[in-house]
Order: sequence, then C-alpha cells, then structure tokens
Amino acid sequence: MSVQSIRPAAVAGLFYPSDPHQLSAQLHEMLERAAVPAGVPPKALIVPHAGYIYSGPIAAHGYAQLAPLRQVVRRVVLLGPSHRVAFQGVALPAAEAFDTPLGRVQVDVEAVATLAQMPSVLVDDRAHSAEHALEVQLPFLQTVLEDFRIVPLTLGMVEPALVSRLLDVLWGGVETLIVVSSDLSHYLDYRHARLTDADSAEHVLRLHADLDHEQACGATGINALLLSARRRQLTPHLLDLRNSGDTAGDHSRVVGYASFSFIEAAPGEPEQVDFDSQALGRALLSQARDSIDEFLGLPCRDEPLEHPLLDEPGACFVTLRIDGELRGCIGQLQPEHPLRHTVRANARAAASQDPRFPPLSLVEWADITLDVSVLSPVQFHACPDLDSALALIEAGVDGVVLEGGGCRSTFLPQVWRQLPNPHDFLLHLLSKAGLDVWPDDMRLGRYRVWEHHETGDSP
Repeated sequence: MSVQSIRPAAVAGLFYPSDPHQLSAQLHEMLERAAVPAGVPPKALIVPHAGYIYSGPIAAHGYAQLAPLRQVVRRVVLLGPSHRVAFQGVALPAAEAFDTPLGRVQVDVEAVATLAQMPSVLVDDRAHSAEHALEVQLPFLQTVLEDFRIVPLTLGMVEPALVSRLLDVLWGGVETLIVVSSDLSHYLDYRHARLTDADSAEHVLRLHADLDHEQACGATGINALLLSARRRQLTPHLLDLRNSGDTAGDHSRVVGYASFSFIEAAPGEPEQVDFDSQALGRALLSQARDSIDEFLGLPCRDEPLEHPLLDEPGACFVTLRIDGELRGCIGQLQPEHPLRHTVRANARAAASQDPRFPPLSLVEWADITLDVSVLSPVQFHACPDLDSALALIEAGVDGVVLEGGGCRSTFLPQVWRQLPNPHDFLLHLLSKAGLDVWPDDMRLGRYRVWEHHETGDSP
C-alpha cells in the first residue's frame, strides 16, 4: 500500500490525544462510565463529533452499546458533514486506509467502488483530508470492535433521500453498523440550547426526517438515517442529551450533543400490532358494553364481539358520556394484562368507581355512549421545569403524564380539544396532580392513543 493511499490522522492532538496510551486510557474511562448496554444491540448510532473533553462522554453512551457486537460487526458505514470543503453530493475517499494513534483502519474498497457508480457520489480525498467529523469516531470504534472496515461518507450539499438510498445499498445484516456523526445546536446560551436540543431529540425519536442545519450540523445524515429507519421499522432510543456547558465549557455559548441508538426488529419478530383497526374497535366497545351490562345485572345480550388482539397485552381508558358530557373515565397507563381483561375492568370501573360521579344507574345507561382509547407505551423524560416540558410535547397529539413530588396525573390527547394552549394544558395537569409548583424531580411521559367511539345510536 503506497503512502498516498493512507489518510493520516488530521486532528490527533487537537480533538483527542495523539499519544496512544493516553488516548486509550481516556476512551476506556469514558466507556466505563457510560450506560451499561441492555437488550438488543443497535443497527445504527447517532453520536457527536466535538473534542473528546466536550462530547466524548456523550458519544461513549452510544459506543458502549456495541459491546455485544465486538466480534460481529465487520463493516462500519460512517456519515458526517463536511466542515471545511464545500461541494455537491457525497464524497468517498480514494485512500484505502485511515490512520489514528491506535493504528490503521482499512477502507472497504469494494463498497467504495460500488457506491462510486451511483449518482451524486464522487471520490475525492480533499473532502476527507482535514475533516474531523468521521475521524473522531475511529478511536472509539477501534476500542469497542475487533476487526472491521469502514465506508467513510462525507456529505456535502445533497438531499437526504439520496443518502438514504446509499444506506439501502450498504445496509447488510448484523455485520454492518451505521454511524451518523453530528452535533446539535451551536453557540446558543445554555437554557436555549437545552430547549432547542430537546426539540431536535424529539424529531429523531419520532423519526421525523426534517431537521435543519441550525438544529444539527449533521442534519443531512440524520435525516437520511431517519428515512431508512422509518421504512425498516427501526426503533430509536435516546441514550444521552447534554451540551458543552455540562462537560467542559461555560454556559454563555454552548454546543449540543446527543447519542441515539436504533434497534432493528429481530428476524421472525411479529409486526407491530394494529390497534387502530375498525374491527378491533367494534370488539373493544362490545366488550366494554357487555361488562357494564353485567355490572348492572342486565340479562346477557348477544355474545360480545371477539378479535385476536384482545388477547394481546394492552393499556386503555374507557370513557362514558351522556349527550357528549363526561360521565366517567377510568384507565391505566401500562399494559399489565390482556386487552380483553383491561377494557372490561376499566368499563366497569368507569361506571362504578370514578370518584367524580355516583355509580351509573339503569336510567342513565340507556343514554350512555362509550369511548375506548388504546394507549401506546409511555416514554418518560426528566423535566426539571415547565419550559423543558413545553419543548417536549406535541399539542393536539400527545397524551401527557406528569409524575413528580410524589404525585401523578394524566390527560388523554382528547383533552387538547378543551385546552388547546400547551401552557394551560400543563398547568391544568399540574393542578390535577394536586401540585401548586413544578417539582425538581418531575418526569413527563408522552403517549399516543387509538380512539374508538360509539355513535349515539349504538345498542
């Protein structure tokens, strides 16, 4: 291999130590402090790319997840933005290897040759020679993996959809890992950076491929991964979200960092259940009505409707209304029992145990219509203040849980119809929990619902 075919380290001694022993010690210390991996290892990561004293601890939370893949991953697809060279398209290196203080990493030259034939892809070492976004990932990868090659993609001005198609070509199986290198907001004050970065993290978690370069310098690579993740039904997880003010900088001008993992469904794993189907809705409403008939001592009508998903674990709320006005609502947030049991128990409780109303009477029952709301899993986030909570929620869409100060309350998404202003929505929910002030230990949970309604002429 000629000297010209090797890309030397460009930012060793600047972004990370140039001494291999010092570098190795720093990497191992950061990885040991990172979150212990649990569950299925990732197919893809998003990690930051600043100097290690600033973003290294956040990146370590991503790379720590690769421990089970140490002897599995044989190819790493690296995507990062071009900071120093302006160009159209995607740049691959002509170099056949990249050097770091920890040794030499081979390029997957066959993959490079394949991609080089595709539109908007060029081979140009100039886009790689001084670029740090991909280089700073290599020592982490050399520490957590054993024997791998890289496909380094530096992204210029290019559409995320085109980059996503390149990912499809390289996707492979468990032997291929995808790493997107990106920081988040730049040079905001600490408070505004936290709000901005929390919002950007929500875009990633919801697979919304619409980040701009003010939100993330590597927005193109992130959006490309999100497009692929959505098509392939990957599940994103936020591992760490901080900024330079939390690590080694002051609070006046900070840079945001996050680590995300993306989990691929295992072969043979069942597809996500469809809780939105009309057939399931009819069965849920039939089971709820049968349960209230039973509570009121009414003779059995026809057998309640069945559906296969009634035997799946599920969380739901059952709501009773008279002329559109609330007459009872009971539910739970976590899927502890099969949906059949849950909907019947909640229907009976809504008719008999809602503390806001007396037990339902036979006279009222004739005018009742039912709603059943099936809940998605709740995702909780630490929210030390109202502003951070406002940055997380999506008005009109999210069901919201507040949990803190020893209290807990929730509003279904339907409550947005009465409280469309997010600030008012959260303050009413805080009051519902019996709290006057926002506690420091507050957690906010978000969930979605699938609504199923009876009409006024339902039996």
